[in-house]
Amino acid sequence: MNMGTLYLIVASILWGVIHSLLASHAVKDGARRFFGPASDRLYRFSYNIFSLASIFPILLMLFTFPDQLLYIIPEPWVYISVLIQGVAFFALVAGVMQTGPFEFAGLTQLAGLETNTPRKLVTDGLYAYVRHPLYTAGLAFLWAWPDMTVNRLAVWIVFSLYFLIGAWFEERKLLKDFGQEYADYKARTPMLLPRLKFSGKRK
Repeated sequence: MNMGTLYLIVASILWGVIHSLLASHAVKDGARRFFGPASDRLYRFSYNIFSLASIFPILLMLFTFPDQLLYIIPEPWVYISVLIQGVAFFALVAGVMQTGPFEFAGLTQLAGLETNTPRKLVTDGLYAYVRHPLYTAGLAFLWAWPDMTVNRLAVWIVFSLYFLIGAWFEERKLLKDFGQEYADYKARTPMLLPRLKFSGKRK
């Protein structure tokens, strides 16, 4: 393992840890105590800006550090990988649209347009098949990449672990927020891989 790969692994792990901590209820509550009610309007938007800004150096290192090619998916199989990435991209967009793109980006909160209506648990659409469709789509997009290098493999593994650990922490938050409603949803809906349903009658 060269030093560039090691830097990428460390940077990716730090990004994942900080990203998860900033998304926790504990940090949000601390920000609310320190900054007051204004933190509720600014937190989500600031969180997204920080996440994008902090991942940029990782992407810069990923595409500029010396690297070694591991494999390239040949034709015609590469078209399948591109198709999977396309479906994953549209699933990401659909998942964000379903939960509210402006709220997801923090713009609703920033503009002070949030209502006092209790937050609703989304269980239809993509969320009827898996509890974390954005993570599922993200994993599919990463691992369907047409070519793989040493650095990319290292970062993909770290990001995949981040998705899995992040999903576990997110589940704890959702159980706290929605209680039995989320427990029932969790019992009937898989986390990341949709169940295959076979129809047909046995003779």
